Amino acid sequence: MSCEDLVCAGCAHPVAEGRCPMCRANRERMHQHGMGGMTPALVSLALLALFFLTLALRHLTGA
Repeated sequence: MSCEDLVCAGCAHPVAEGRCPMCRANRERMHQHGMGGMTPALVSLALLALFFLTLALRHLTGA
């Protein structure tokens, strides 16, 4: 979802226009990237790599 799709409850205009302080604050919040700028695809890839590393270590240790 992007801020172009949202309507502000305070001023009833699109959040992307940033007409009121609430719009501007929410637009800024939506444009900030959490997790150090990692996209969900990169997070998924990192978790998948961690899973396979765990499987490899279990196989090597014989547990």
